[in-house]
Formats: sequence, structure tokens, C-alpha cells
Amino acid sequence: MRKILRLTTALLLFPLAGTVFFSELSGENEKNMYANTIFLRVGNAVFTADLEENSSARALKEMLAEGDVTIVTEDYAGMEKVGPLGRTLPRNDTRIRTRAGDLILYQGRYFVIYYGENEWTLTRLGKIRGASRERLLAAPGNGDAAVTLSLK
Repeated sequence: MRKILRLTTALLLFPLAGTVFFSELSGENEKNMYANTIFLRVGNAVFTADLEENSSARALKEMLAEGDVTIVTEDYAGMEKVGPLGRTLPRNDTRIRTRAGDLILYQGRYFVIYYGENEWTLTRLGKIRGASRERLLAAPGNGDAAVTLSLK
């Protein structure tokens, strides 16, 4: 009976020990994987964004758990900054109207930051907190901009 009790206790505690060990090893990125936020660095500005609850946003967080991602974006149509992600994420396209600060996945492989309005079939990834057209345009200036996405 004691052997069964010890074995049961060991089996119950082993997964917990592995979780604690993994969390200590992976540090800040692992901790932030459970938060529903990401950070965007554009020039000297840092923005915080709240992510949507969909498979696209989860895949983006998993990608960022591997390390920061820098995307070279370009201005498009006077309403957005867009650039390739470097990999394809799952799509959750719906017809939406964008606003300043919306983070969008376009065609599964392009990351878009909206500073203007648009209506199209897109995947919403999240929203930059406190975003305004003026604040978003002031950070990168005109033309191309490097945007670094991270979990910390």
C-alpha cells in the first residue's frame, strides 16, 4: 500500500515539478505567454497592445515566445503600415472596419498597423492601447519603419 501511495504521489507531483522548471528556464517570455499583451517598438516609441482571442493571435504569441520579431513596414494608401511577418499564421478573416491602432493579419502573412480607417475582410490580431492617428504617425514618421514585436 505504501508503494502505491508513493508512486501516486510521485506521478501527481512530477508534472508540477516540470512546469516549475520550464518556467524558470524560459524566463520573461514564458511568463508573458500567458498575458494577452504584446509590445511594439517603433523608433523610440513603445506601444502596448491587447490581443484578440483567436488562433491567429495565439500563433503570433507562440512566434514571439521564440524571440522578438522585427518587421520592416511600408506606408500603404495613407491608412496603414504593412510588412511581411516571415511566416504564415492561421487566418480568422471576417468583414471588419479598422480604426487607428488596430493590429491586423492580412493574407495570413502580413502584419498591419492601421492608423486610418478601412473596411475589408481581415483577421484582427489586437489593438494598441491609447492609439490615435497622430500618435501612431509620430512614432515612425513618413515612409518605411522597422517595428519590433515582443512579449516583454
